[in-house]
Amino acid sequence: MAVVEITVIPLGTESTSLSKYVAGCLQVLQQAGDIKYQLTPMGTVIEGELTKVLELVRQMHEQPFMAGAQRVNTIIRIDDRRDKQATMEGKVRSVEAKLVTPGGTV
Repeated sequence: MAVVEITVIPLGTESTSLSKYVAGCLQVLQQAGDIKYQLTPMGTVIEGELTKVLELVRQMHEQPFMAGAQRVNTIIRIDDRRDKQATMEGKVRSVEAKLVTPGGTV
């Protein structure tokens, strides 16, 4: 299973607000149904089988064009681990387990 971070940046839009384009990209993931994802302030993290996720990334990249953007810059980071199952939560838990504050807690 892959964990993929994607940031879709529409350029050449009528406004500096991009939330309608982000919503269009998230609709692609909602319609996919069996994909786990998390919206963050600067992008979206997707978890799933790499071939399916890459197809969804392509669809997300197309969304701003369909909404009138003249140019789209898409940034993708892929963590595709083959030695064991990787999940978004597992990656976060692994870091939190190693993060100890002076009081001994996370």
